[in-house]
Amino acid sequence: MFSVKNKTIIVTGASGVIGSAVSTALAKNGARMVLLGRTGKKLQETYSKISQTGGNHLQFVCDVLDIDSLELVREKILKEVQQIDALINIAGGATPGASTKTEFLRDENAFEDSFFGIDTEAFRTTTDLNFLGSVYPTKVFGEIMANQKSGNIINISSMGAIQPLSKSPAYSAGKAAISNFTQWLAVHLSKVNVRVNAIAPGFILTEQNRFLLFDEKTGELTPRGKRIVEHTPQGKLGNPEDLISTILWLLSNNSSFVTGIIVPVDGGFSAYNGI
Repeated sequence: MFSVKNKTIIVTGASGVIGSAVSTALAKNGARMVLLGRTGKKLQETYSKISQTGGNHLQFVCDVLDIDSLELVREKILKEVQQIDALINIAGGATPGASTKTEFLRDENAFEDSFFGIDTEAFRTTTDLNFLGSVYPTKVFGEIMANQKSGNIINISSMGAIQPLSKSPAYSAGKAAISNFTQWLAVHLSKVNVRVNAIAPGFILTEQNRFLLFDEKTGELTPRGKRIVEHTPQGKLGNPEDLISTILWLLSNNSSFVTGIIVPVDGGFSAYNGI
């Protein structure tokens, strides 16, 4: 019903936990995958997984924040494929230095642990990765879709875009920008038959957020991790695989009248106010 067979799909962040799971699932469902990632070794691991499913897949090491790198990859892709059917922007994540150590500033002696103690370079790195890290690939590869008058773009937003996450101002701001950009672009590209939607995952365990959710020494949930699970009605963290059915739906022709939406996949997190 939600077929992606023979569709050529580009995935950024394919070397990460979520990107790898999504790429593998799409390949198993018959898509031709074009994997983009910053780390060659991890990208090769994903490529090896999807190669077992058969098909002629491609992989390219590049930086989503480097327009020149992306444009070079675009030229290489166009030598191998006739059409790009979809782009999934998964590259993103959190940086430790961009988070505050406290939720509230109560004492002038605690400035170092507050917003005022954040490393500005880490803040910019995080916002750039989570916003421009999707804008740049969309500009480079979305132009192809606009020219061919068909295409599908899926961005990854966050619960932090719906309600800012305490201690995570940079990440939340970057993802809020993605939600806004998704809706704007969906309207902008509507006349050239390119759909644009986003998924807002709940708390899914990845390498980037593990330091926030689990104590490195004990392996137990941190106080923050426990609060997240308690605030998730289903009482658990999500897995990357939990996103796949929604992605398949958004990629398929059966969702052809769906554009400009942000779909929560969050175990009920966004519906619960904690009272």
